[in-house]
Amino acid sequence: MRISIEEIGGRGSRAYEVQELMATVLARSLRDGEMVGTGAGSALARAACRLAQLSHAPDLSFVAGGSGAINPLLEPLTASSCDYANLDCEAILPLADVIEMIASGRCDVFCYGGLQVDKFGNVNLSLIGDPDRPQLRGPGSAALPLVANVGRNLIFMTDHSPRSFVEKVAFVTAPGYLDGGESWRKAKAEGNYRGNGPALVVSNLGVFDFEEETKAMRLVSLHPNITLDQLKAATGFELIIPADIPVTPLPDKREQRILRELDSSRLLKG
Repeated sequence: MRISIEEIGGRGSRAYEVQELMATVLARSLRDGEMVGTGAGSALARAACRLAQLSHAPDLSFVAGGSGAINPLLEPLTASSCDYANLDCEAILPLADVIEMIASGRCDVFCYGGLQVDKFGNVNLSLIGDPDRPQLRGPGSAALPLVANVGRNLIFMTDHSPRSFVEKVAFVTAPGYLDGGESWRKAKAEGNYRGNGPALVVSNLGVFDFEEETKAMRLVSLHPNITLDQLKAATGFELIIPADIPVTPLPDKREQRILRELDSSRLLKG
């Protein structure tokens, strides 16, 4: 089945899923004409890219992680970017070329998640505990150490808890703002950090950006029915909290219909 923009109407929608809300927030931050990279298991990020293409950014392009698929149709959405179904796409790049695209800065945006994220947007997808005998081992780095070359990064975390939102990550797989604004600006000045750093963190509780001077994580909005006390209890560091806290806008009927058409297996449920 092929989905065209013309076929997507404004029919009524069921209650949203939290990951549908997260995908919508990510999609709305993507711009027409950008090249977006996504990781190996990022169904949510690929759904966001396809939603952007079918709503406001028809000339956006994205690469589906390990498959190297450019603009896969995602009908239906698959759990892994390495699934053969992603090869129903416009083109395929060897993995080495995908990594080179990120390393060279030809990727405008990269979307990724992790085991941990800290107050300065550093992400750990490698391990927790003693490196020789880790308590938990993640899938590892692939191209994530190279995201410092990307124009901007979008981080998504489906489990917002004190074990995942930490003061300092156990291992820096993907660099954020390093030890804060001063160290990040020094790295930029020395030519060791080419990109603009993380732009957003989207979790199952809210949306966050980073304060301009300190580069510490700052609350942008809370998802519906989430209280500030809940958020603080689930976060292992002190967030910057604005005086006025908006509620994250829900997917509209058209956005939700697109996501439900793409995600017939309901991978974004939960």
